[in-house]
Amino acid sequence: MTKRSSVRITKRVVDELTPGTDIWDAEVKGFGVRAQANSKAYVLKTAILGRQRWITIGRHGSPWTPDAARSEALRLLGEIVQGHDPTEDKFADKIRIDELCRRYLEQYAIPKKKASSVALDSKNIANHVIPLMGNKFADLIKSSDIEVFKNAVKAGKTAPKNPRLKRRQQGGGIVVRGGPGVANRCLTLLHTIFNVAERWGIRPKGSNPVKDVTRYREAPKERYLTGDEFLRLGSVLDQFEKDGLESIYAIAAIRLLTLSGARLSEVLTLRWEHVQLDRRRLRLPDSKTGAKTIELAAAAIELLKTIPRLADNPFVIVGRRHGCHLVDLQRPWQRIRKEAGLSDVRIHDLRHSFASLAIRNGVSIQVIGKLLGHRSSETTLRYAHLADSYVAAESEKIGNLLSSALGSKPTVADSN
Repeated sequence: MTKRSSVRITKRVVDELTPGTDIWDAEVKGFGVRAQANSKAYVLKTAILGRQRWITIGRHGSPWTPDAARSEALRLLGEIVQGHDPTEDKFADKIRIDELCRRYLEQYAIPKKKASSVALDSKNIANHVIPLMGNKFADLIKSSDIEVFKNAVKAGKTAPKNPRLKRRQQGGGIVVRGGPGVANRCLTLLHTIFNVAERWGIRPKGSNPVKDVTRYREAPKERYLTGDEFLRLGSVLDQFEKDGLESIYAIAAIRLLTLSGARLSEVLTLRWEHVQLDRRRLRLPDSKTGAKTIELAAAAIELLKTIPRLADNPFVIVGRRHGCHLVDLQRPWQRIRKEAGLSDVRIHDLRHSFASLAIRNGVSIQVIGKLLGHRSSETTLRYAHLADSYVAAESEKIGNLLSSALGSKPTVADSN
Protein backbone atom coordinates (compact mmCIF):
# COMPACT_ATOMS: atom_id res chain seq x y z
CA MET A 1 0.00 0.00 0.00
CA THR A 2 1.51 3.33 -1.09
CA LYS A 3 1.53 6.04 1.58
CA ARG A 4 1.51 9.75 0.86
CA SER A 5 2.40 12.67 3.13
CA SER A 6 -0.51 14.39 4.84
CA VAL A 7 -2.62 16.87 2.90
CA ARG A 8 -5.97 18.47 3.56
CA ILE A 9 -8.42 15.86 2.32
CA THR A 10 -10.83 17.29 -0.24
CA LYS A 11 -13.15 15.75 -2.81
CA ARG A 12 -10.67 16.50 -5.58
CA VAL A 13 -7.83 14.84 -3.69
CA VAL A 14 -9.94 11.73 -3.05
CA ASP A 15 -11.18 11.52 -6.64
CA GLU A 16 -7.60 11.56 -7.94
CA LEU A 17 -6.40 8.73 -5.67
CA THR A 18 -5.15 5.61 -7.43
CA PRO A 19 -5.88 2.08 -6.08
CA GLY A 20 -3.46 0.95 -3.40
CA THR A 21 -2.88 4.43 -1.95
CA ASP A 22 -3.38 5.79 1.59
CA ILE A 23 -3.53 9.51 2.34
CA TRP A 24 -3.74 11.23 5.71
CA ASP A 25 -5.43 14.46 6.65
CA ALA A 26 -3.29 17.45 7.66
CA GLU A 27 -5.97 18.73 10.06
CA VAL A 28 -7.21 15.69 11.99
CA LYS A 29 -4.57 13.21 13.13
CA GLY A 30 -5.34 9.63 12.11
CA PHE A 31 -8.09 10.61 9.67
CA GLY A 32 -7.42 9.32 6.16
CA VAL A 33 -8.60 7.64 2.99
CA ARG A 34 -7.73 4.15 1.71
CA ALA A 35 -8.13 3.59 -2.02
CA GLN A 36 -8.78 0.03 -3.24
CA ALA A 37 -9.58 -1.29 -6.70
CA ASN A 38 -13.33 -0.69 -6.53
CA SER A 39 -13.82 1.73 -3.67
CA LYS A 40 -12.34 4.48 -1.50
CA ALA A 41 -13.06 4.52 2.20
CA TYR A 42 -12.64 7.11 4.94
CA VAL A 43 -10.84 5.67 7.96
CA LEU A 44 -9.61 6.65 11.39
CA LYS A 45 -6.38 5.14 12.67
CA THR A 46 -5.97 5.62 16.40
CA ALA A 47 -5.14 3.91 19.68
CA ILE A 48 -7.95 2.61 21.89
CA LEU A 49 -7.06 1.29 25.34
CA GLY A 50 -3.46 0.86 24.25
CA ARG A 51 -4.26 -1.03 21.03
CA GLN A 52 -4.01 0.42 17.54
CA ARG A 53 -7.34 0.27 15.74
CA TRP A 54 -8.57 1.03 12.25
CA ILE A 55 -12.12 2.35 12.16
CA THR A 56 -13.83 2.45 8.78
CA ILE A 57 -16.08 5.52 8.72
CA GLY A 58 -17.66 4.86 5.34
CA ARG A 59 -17.23 4.76 1.58
CA HIS A 60 -16.46 7.92 -0.37
CA GLY A 61 -19.66 9.28 -1.88
CA SER A 62 -23.10 10.07 -0.56
CA PRO A 63 -23.50 10.44 2.37
CA TRP A 64 -19.78 10.51 3.14
CA THR A 65 -18.08 13.63 1.84
CA PRO A 66 -14.61 14.67 3.10
CA ASP A 67 -16.14 17.20 5.49
CA ALA A 68 -18.77 14.78 6.82
CA ALA A 69 -16.17 12.05 7.34
CA ARG A 70 -13.80 14.51 9.04
CA SER A 71 -16.59 15.55 11.44
CA GLU A 72 -17.31 11.90 12.21
CA ALA A 73 -13.60 11.30 12.87
CA LEU A 74 -13.59 14.20 15.35
CA ARG A 75 -16.68 12.78 17.06
CA LEU A 76 -15.08 9.36 17.39
CA LEU A 77 -11.87 10.86 18.77
CA GLY A 78 -13.96 12.74 21.32
CA GLU A 79 -15.53 9.49 22.51
CA ILE A 80 -12.12 7.86 22.78
CA VAL A 81 -10.75 10.76 24.84
CA GLN A 82 -13.66 10.30 27.26
CA GLY A 83 -12.70 6.64 27.72
CA HIS A 84 -15.30 5.07 25.44
CA ASP A 85 -14.54 2.47 22.78
CA PRO A 86 -16.69 3.30 19.74
CA THR A 87 -15.70 0.02 18.09
CA GLU A 88 -17.24 -2.25 20.73
CA ASP A 89 -20.67 -2.39 19.13
CA LYS A 90 -19.23 -2.18 15.63
CA PHE A 91 -16.90 -5.13 16.09
CA ALA A 92 -19.39 -7.24 18.03
CA ASP A 93 -20.98 -8.53 14.82
CA LYS A 94 -17.79 -8.75 12.77
CA ILE A 95 -16.46 -12.12 11.70
CA ARG A 96 -12.81 -13.02 11.97
CA ILE A 97 -11.02 -15.13 9.38
CA ASP A 98 -10.92 -18.23 11.59
CA GLU A 99 -14.72 -18.12 11.98
CA LEU A 100 -15.21 -17.45 8.27
CA CYS A 101 -13.05 -20.48 7.43
CA ARG A 102 -15.05 -22.65 9.82
CA ARG A 103 -18.31 -21.57 8.18
CA TYR A 104 -16.80 -22.03 4.72
CA LEU A 105 -15.88 -25.64 5.47
CA GLU A 106 -19.17 -26.54 7.16
CA GLN A 107 -21.63 -24.64 4.97
CA TYR A 108 -19.89 -24.57 1.57
CA ALA A 109 -17.00 -27.00 1.13
CA ILE A 110 -18.42 -30.12 2.79
CA PRO A 111 -21.82 -29.96 1.01
CA LYS A 112 -20.36 -29.08 -2.41
CA LYS A 113 -16.85 -30.56 -2.71
CA LYS A 114 -15.34 -34.03 -2.67
CA ALA A 115 -13.96 -35.33 0.60
CA SER A 116 -10.39 -35.22 -0.72
CA SER A 117 -10.80 -31.56 -1.69
CA VAL A 118 -12.31 -30.72 1.69
CA ALA A 119 -9.38 -32.44 3.40
CA LEU A 120 -6.91 -30.38 1.36
CA ASP A 121 -8.80 -27.15 2.11
CA SER A 122 -8.85 -28.02 5.81
CA LYS A 123 -5.12 -28.70 5.82
CA ASN A 124 -4.25 -25.42 4.08
CA ILE A 125 -6.56 -23.47 6.39
CA ALA A 126 -5.10 -25.07 9.53
CA ASN A 127 -1.47 -24.93 8.42
CA HIS A 128 -1.31 -21.54 6.72
CA VAL A 129 -4.44 -19.36 6.81
CA ILE A 130 -5.26 -19.53 10.52
CA PRO A 131 -1.68 -19.05 11.79
CA LEU A 132 -1.15 -15.97 9.61
CA MET A 133 -4.59 -14.34 9.42
CA GLY A 134 -6.97 -16.15 11.75
CA ASN A 135 -7.53 -13.26 14.18
CA LYS A 136 -8.14 -10.60 11.51
CA PHE A 137 -11.60 -9.34 10.59
CA ALA A 138 -12.77 -10.76 7.28
CA ASP A 139 -14.24 -7.51 5.95
CA LEU A 140 -11.06 -5.53 6.67
CA ILE A 141 -8.66 -7.76 4.74
CA LYS A 142 -6.98 -5.84 1.90
CA SER A 143 -4.89 -6.90 -1.08
CA SER A 144 -1.79 -5.77 0.82
CA ASP A 145 -2.64 -8.27 3.59
CA ILE A 146 -2.90 -11.03 1.01
CA GLU A 147 0.50 -10.04 -0.42
CA VAL A 148 2.05 -10.34 3.04
CA PHE A 149 0.35 -13.72 3.51
CA LYS A 150 1.54 -14.96 0.11
CA ASN A 151 5.15 -13.99 0.79
CA ALA A 152 5.09 -15.56 4.26
CA VAL A 153 3.86 -18.92 2.95
CA LYS A 154 6.44 -18.89 0.17
CA ALA A 155 9.20 -18.15 2.69
CA GLY A 156 8.16 -21.12 4.83
CA LYS A 157 7.07 -19.11 7.87
CA THR A 158 4.23 -21.55 8.47
CA ALA A 159 6.47 -24.62 8.27
CA PRO A 160 6.16 -26.86 11.37
CA LYS A 161 9.02 -26.67 13.85
CA ASN A 162 8.84 -30.42 14.39
CA PRO A 163 8.13 -32.14 11.03
CA ARG A 164 8.17 -35.65 12.54
CA LEU A 165 5.55 -34.73 15.14
CA LYS A 166 3.45 -33.03 12.46
CA ARG A 167 3.62 -36.14 10.26
CA ARG A 168 2.39 -38.31 13.14
CA GLN A 169 -0.41 -35.86 13.94
CA GLN A 170 -1.70 -35.88 10.36
CA GLY A 171 -1.40 -39.64 9.98
CA GLY A 172 1.56 -39.68 7.61
CA GLY A 173 2.04 -38.13 4.20
CA ILE A 174 4.09 -35.13 3.15
CA VAL A 175 4.67 -32.35 5.66
CA VAL A 176 4.32 -29.15 3.64
CA ARG A 177 6.95 -26.55 4.45
CA GLY A 178 5.76 -23.77 2.16
CA GLY A 179 7.06 -22.51 -1.16
CA PRO A 180 5.55 -20.82 -4.22
CA GLY A 181 3.32 -23.74 -5.15
CA VAL A 182 1.75 -23.93 -1.70
CA ALA A 183 1.31 -20.15 -1.66
CA ASN A 184 -0.51 -20.32 -5.00
CA ARG A 185 -2.83 -23.09 -3.78
CA CYS A 186 -3.65 -21.02 -0.70
CA LEU A 187 -4.43 -17.98 -2.85
CA THR A 188 -6.87 -20.05 -4.89
CA LEU A 189 -8.52 -21.25 -1.68
CA LEU A 190 -8.74 -17.72 -0.23
CA HIS A 191 -10.20 -16.40 -3.47
CA THR A 192 -13.04 -18.91 -3.13
CA ILE A 193 -13.52 -18.16 0.58
CA PHE A 194 -13.80 -14.41 -0.02
CA ASN A 195 -16.20 -14.97 -2.93
CA VAL A 196 -18.39 -16.95 -0.56
CA ALA A 197 -18.05 -14.17 2.04
CA GLU A 198 -19.42 -11.71 -0.53
CA ARG A 199 -22.42 -13.96 -1.20
CA TRP A 200 -23.11 -14.16 2.53
CA GLY A 201 -22.93 -10.37 2.92
CA ILE A 202 -19.79 -10.47 5.05
CA ARG A 203 -17.91 -8.39 2.48
CA PRO A 204 -19.19 -5.91 -0.14
CA LYS A 205 -19.77 -7.22 -3.66
CA GLY A 206 -16.68 -7.00 -5.85
CA SER A 207 -14.30 -6.53 -2.92
CA ASN A 208 -12.41 -9.83 -3.10
CA PRO A 209 -8.87 -8.88 -1.93
CA VAL A 210 -7.27 -11.82 -3.74
CA LYS A 211 -8.39 -11.00 -7.27
CA ASP A 212 -5.61 -8.48 -7.99
CA VAL A 213 -2.83 -10.48 -6.30
CA THR A 214 -0.49 -12.16 -8.78
CA ARG A 215 0.49 -15.79 -8.38
CA TYR A 216 4.08 -17.00 -8.31
CA ARG A 217 5.41 -18.41 -11.53
CA GLU A 218 5.99 -22.12 -11.12
CA ALA A 219 8.39 -24.15 -13.19
CA PRO A 220 6.76 -27.05 -15.10
CA LYS A 221 6.79 -30.14 -12.90
CA GLU A 222 6.24 -32.84 -15.50
CA ARG A 223 8.94 -35.50 -15.32
CA TYR A 224 8.88 -38.47 -17.68
CA LEU A 225 10.73 -41.69 -16.96
CA THR A 226 12.94 -43.12 -19.68
CA GLY A 227 13.00 -46.79 -20.60
CA ASP A 228 16.17 -47.29 -18.56
CA GLU A 229 14.58 -45.59 -15.55
CA PHE A 230 11.53 -47.85 -15.76
CA LEU A 231 13.89 -50.85 -15.71
CA ARG A 232 15.73 -49.51 -12.65
CA LEU A 233 12.45 -48.87 -10.85
CA GLY A 234 11.19 -52.37 -11.64
CA SER A 235 14.44 -53.92 -10.43
CA VAL A 236 14.30 -52.05 -7.11
CA LEU A 237 10.64 -52.99 -6.58
CA ASP A 238 11.52 -56.66 -7.15
CA GLN A 239 14.47 -56.45 -4.73
CA PHE A 240 12.49 -54.62 -2.01
CA GLU A 241 9.70 -57.18 -2.28
CA LYS A 242 12.10 -60.14 -2.18
CA ASP A 243 13.96 -58.79 0.86
CA GLY A 244 10.82 -57.61 2.66
CA LEU A 245 12.06 -54.03 2.82
CA GLU A 246 8.63 -52.53 2.17
CA SER A 247 5.01 -53.58 2.58
CA ILE A 248 3.78 -55.78 -0.25
CA TYR A 249 0.81 -53.44 -0.54
CA ALA A 250 2.99 -50.34 -0.92
CA ILE A 251 4.98 -52.08 -3.66
CA ALA A 252 1.76 -53.24 -5.35
CA ALA A 253 0.41 -49.68 -5.24
CA ILE A 254 3.47 -48.31 -7.04
CA ARG A 255 3.28 -51.05 -9.67
CA LEU A 256 -0.44 -50.42 -10.23
CA LEU A 257 0.14 -46.68 -10.53
CA THR A 258 2.80 -47.33 -13.16
CA LEU A 259 0.75 -49.84 -15.16
CA SER A 260 -2.60 -48.02 -15.09
CA GLY A 261 -1.84 -44.29 -15.17
CA ALA A 262 -4.34 -43.88 -12.32
CA ARG A 263 -4.20 -41.14 -9.72
CA LEU A 264 -2.69 -41.91 -6.33
CA SER A 265 -6.00 -41.37 -4.53
CA GLU A 266 -7.74 -43.74 -6.96
CA VAL A 267 -5.29 -46.56 -6.25
CA LEU A 268 -5.09 -46.09 -2.48
CA THR A 269 -8.89 -46.02 -2.06
CA LEU A 270 -9.57 -48.80 -4.58
CA ARG A 271 -11.97 -51.46 -3.25
CA TRP A 272 -12.17 -55.04 -4.49
CA GLU A 273 -15.80 -54.47 -5.43
CA HIS A 274 -14.55 -51.94 -8.02
CA VAL A 275 -12.20 -54.46 -9.66
CA GLN A 276 -13.69 -56.27 -12.68
CA LEU A 277 -11.03 -58.81 -13.59
CA ASP A 278 -13.21 -60.56 -16.17
CA ARG A 279 -13.79 -57.27 -18.01
CA ARG A 280 -10.19 -56.11 -17.44
CA ARG A 281 -11.11 -52.79 -15.88
CA LEU A 282 -11.64 -50.80 -12.71
CA ARG A 283 -15.05 -49.19 -12.27
CA LEU A 284 -14.67 -46.25 -9.87
CA PRO A 285 -17.99 -44.78 -8.70
CA ASP A 286 -16.37 -41.59 -7.43
CA SER A 287 -13.02 -40.21 -8.59
CA LYS A 288 -11.70 -36.66 -8.89
CA THR A 289 -13.65 -36.25 -12.12
CA GLY A 290 -16.70 -38.29 -11.09
CA ALA A 291 -17.55 -41.88 -12.04
CA LYS A 292 -14.71 -43.36 -14.06
CA THR A 293 -13.65 -46.54 -15.83
CA ILE A 294 -9.96 -47.47 -16.03
CA GLU A 295 -9.12 -50.01 -18.71
CA LEU A 296 -6.36 -52.39 -17.62
CA ALA A 297 -3.57 -54.10 -19.51
CA ALA A 298 -2.86 -57.79 -18.98
CA ALA A 299 0.11 -56.96 -16.73
CA ALA A 300 -2.13 -54.93 -14.40
CA ILE A 301 -4.65 -57.78 -14.28
CA GLU A 302 -1.92 -60.27 -13.34
CA LEU A 303 -0.67 -57.87 -10.66
CA LEU A 304 -4.14 -57.59 -9.10
CA LYS A 305 -4.44 -61.38 -9.02
CA THR A 306 -1.28 -61.60 -6.89
CA ILE A 307 -2.35 -59.06 -4.25
CA PRO A 308 -3.52 -60.84 -1.06
CA ARG A 309 -7.15 -60.17 -0.15
CA LEU A 310 -8.16 -59.80 3.49
CA ALA A 311 -11.64 -60.95 4.46
CA ASP A 312 -12.09 -58.09 6.92
CA ASN A 313 -10.71 -55.33 4.67
CA PRO A 314 -12.52 -54.12 1.52
CA PHE A 315 -9.49 -52.28 0.12
CA VAL A 316 -7.01 -53.56 -2.45
CA ILE A 317 -4.10 -51.60 -0.96
CA VAL A 318 -4.32 -52.52 2.71
CA GLY A 319 -3.09 -50.13 5.39
CA ARG A 320 -1.83 -50.65 8.92
CA ARG A 321 -5.14 -49.91 10.62
CA HIS A 322 -7.80 -52.59 10.72
CA GLY A 323 -10.21 -52.31 7.81
CA CYS A 324 -8.45 -49.27 6.32
CA HIS A 325 -6.47 -48.58 3.18
CA LEU A 326 -2.84 -47.47 3.05
CA VAL A 327 -2.60 -43.75 3.76
CA ASP A 328 1.07 -42.85 3.40
CA LEU A 329 2.84 -43.99 0.23
CA GLN A 330 5.27 -41.08 0.27
CA ARG A 331 7.79 -42.54 2.70
CA PRO A 332 8.03 -45.94 0.96
CA TRP A 333 8.28 -44.12 -2.37
CA GLN A 334 11.11 -41.91 -1.12
CA ARG A 335 13.14 -44.96 -0.10
CA ILE A 336 12.41 -46.79 -3.35
CA ARG A 337 13.15 -43.85 -5.65
CA LYS A 338 16.41 -43.14 -3.79
CA GLU A 339 17.57 -46.71 -4.31
CA ALA A 340 16.59 -46.49 -8.00
CA GLY A 341 18.41 -43.19 -8.52
CA LEU A 342 15.16 -41.35 -9.21
CA SER A 343 15.31 -38.77 -6.42
CA ASP A 344 13.58 -36.08 -8.53
CA VAL A 345 10.62 -38.27 -9.53
CA ARG A 346 7.31 -37.74 -7.74
CA ILE A 347 4.58 -40.35 -7.48
CA HIS A 348 2.38 -38.31 -9.83
CA ASP A 349 5.16 -38.46 -12.45
CA LEU A 350 4.29 -42.13 -12.92
CA ARG A 351 0.98 -40.95 -14.36
CA HIS A 352 2.77 -38.44 -16.61
CA SER A 353 5.16 -41.18 -17.73
CA PHE A 354 2.23 -43.47 -18.58
CA ALA A 355 0.91 -40.79 -20.94
CA SER A 356 4.36 -40.09 -22.36
CA LEU A 357 4.99 -43.75 -23.14
CA ALA A 358 1.56 -44.02 -24.78
CA ILE A 359 2.36 -41.07 -27.04
CA ARG A 360 5.73 -42.54 -28.00
CA ASN A 361 3.84 -45.65 -29.10
CA GLY A 362 1.45 -43.72 -31.32
CA VAL A 363 -1.60 -43.40 -29.06
CA SER A 364 -3.62 -40.28 -29.88
CA ILE A 365 -4.19 -37.38 -27.49
CA GLN A 366 -7.93 -38.15 -27.47
CA VAL A 367 -7.40 -41.77 -26.41
CA ILE A 368 -4.87 -40.74 -23.76
CA GLY A 369 -7.44 -38.35 -22.32
CA LYS A 370 -9.88 -41.25 -21.98
CA LEU A 371 -7.24 -43.53 -20.47
CA LEU A 372 -6.35 -40.92 -17.85
CA GLY A 373 -9.96 -40.01 -17.18
CA HIS A 374 -9.63 -36.33 -18.03
CA ARG A 375 -12.96 -34.52 -17.92
CA SER A 376 -11.71 -31.78 -20.25
CA SER A 377 -9.63 -32.23 -23.39
CA GLU A 378 -7.70 -29.10 -22.40
CA THR A 379 -6.15 -31.03 -19.51
CA THR A 380 -4.74 -33.62 -21.92
CA LEU A 381 -3.27 -30.93 -24.17
CA ARG A 382 -0.36 -30.57 -21.74
CA TYR A 383 1.01 -33.64 -23.54
CA ALA A 384 0.52 -32.14 -27.01
CA HIS A 385 4.16 -31.09 -27.29
CA LEU A 386 5.19 -34.71 -26.78
CA ALA A 387 2.82 -35.79 -29.52
CA ASP A 388 4.23 -33.14 -31.85
CA SER A 389 7.77 -34.36 -31.19
CA TYR A 390 6.71 -37.95 -31.83
CA VAL A 391 5.00 -37.04 -35.12
CA ALA A 392 8.04 -35.03 -36.23
CA ALA A 393 10.36 -37.95 -35.47
CA GLU A 394 8.11 -40.42 -37.30
CA SER A 395 7.86 -38.06 -40.25
CA GLU A 396 11.65 -37.89 -40.41
CA LYS A 397 11.90 -41.70 -40.39
CA ILE A 398 9.33 -42.06 -43.17
CA GLY A 399 10.96 -39.32 -45.22
CA ASN A 400 14.35 -40.98 -45.00
CA LEU A 401 12.91 -44.39 -45.95
CA LEU A 402 11.23 -42.92 -49.01
CA SER A 403 14.35 -40.95 -49.84
CA SER A 404 16.41 -44.15 -49.81
CA ALA A 405 13.83 -45.93 -51.94
CA LEU A 406 13.98 -43.15 -54.51
CA GLY A 407 17.75 -43.06 -54.46
CA SER A 408 17.91 -39.54 -53.04
CA LYS A 409 20.61 -38.22 -50.76
CA PRO A 410 20.02 -38.65 -47.01
CA THR A 411 18.90 -35.67 -44.97
CA VAL A 412 21.06 -33.82 -42.50
CA ALA A 413 19.12 -35.44 -39.66
CA ASP A 414 19.76 -38.88 -41.15
CA SER A 415 23.47 -38.23 -41.50
CA ASN A 416 23.61 -37.38 -37.80
